[in-house]
Amino acid sequence: MSTQTTDLFLLEDLKENGRTADLAERDRSALNAVADWIKAFIVRPHAELGRPGAVCPFVPTSLERQRLWLAPEHVGDGGVADVIDVINAYKRRLLNAKAEPVHGDDTNYDVIVVVFTDLPAGRAQAVFGDVMEQIAVPSYAEDGIVFGPFYDGNQGTAIYNRGFRPFQSPVPFMFVRYGVVSDWKFFLDQPEFLALWARRYGESATHALAAELRRLPWNARQD
Repeated sequence: MSTQTTDLFLLEDLKENGRTADLAERDRSALNAVADWIKAFIVRPHAELGRPGAVCPFVPTSLERQRLWLAPEHVGDGGVADVIDVINAYKRRLLNAKAEPVHGDDTNYDVIVVVFTDLPAGRAQAVFGDVMEQIAVPSYAEDGIVFGPFYDGNQGTAIYNRGFRPFQSPVPFMFVRYGVVSDWKFFLDQPEFLALWARRYGESATHALAAELRRLPWNARQD
């Protein structure tokens, strides 16, 4: 993606006036708020998470390899269809990037965080909900791309602690990234997604589930 990121910003770019000088103040502030939240929350452990490690185990590697970008976008008076167009455009960028000659598997860690700088948190739930309903399944089935909505008030809970809500960001955004085999944990209550995941990963899916089961007392004798 190195030739197509002039309007995408690494977290490091936000420290340099040159890369963000042309942005509106609202956009620059929104990107900084999300970047600070990622650094202070997403890549750190949390006592309420229910497991060791970072809140999102995927993001630290993406940051280390400089494969996570922020992109400011506006919704204005647009509706769900407009947001779908925006998100699909970034999905195509990920797919095009994977077709470029790169070293190793870095593109597997590509994440674009699409920050909707003018979308009120109160409106984000309905808009993002409709967007996910329309594009999440076909995108994963066809391209292995997943999306994640974040906004203040998001009631989604952590896998290991139903009382912990890690999806509440200071500014509404949706991430766009490639799915990974460990995503099955998010799909357990979504049979359609789980079936797609199993078909996509095949034998690797079996090994991922087995690794998790080995850590649990599922075969403990009761006599």
